[in-house]
Amino acid sequence: MNKARLMQVILAPLISEKSSLMADAANQFAFKVAKDSTKPEIAAAVELLFDVEVERVRVLNVKGKTKRFGQRVGRRSDWRKAYVRIKAGQDINFAESA
Repeated sequence: MNKARLMQVILAPLISEKSSLMADAANQFAFKVAKDSTKPEIAAAVELLFDVEVERVRVLNVKGKTKRFGQRVGRRSDWRKAYVRIKAGQDINFAESA
């Protein structure tokens, strides 16, 4: 896969209470990824950026919310989320990676 493309697949890590619990319990991490990314691309990008071995990738499309701005109705854009499970004994530290 093209290295330049892999650098654009992962947009941001998702840091929340749920993702922190998943990281501790199941060695799973959540990322915001590009809308057109595939599971093999996401796995290769995580392996390239964080130097870990990926065991499994799960992907879901998050629908944007409809919001009101006074009388006008607006809509947030849709985005894609990936849950990446890494092999046992490995860890991703976002503080060091940044």
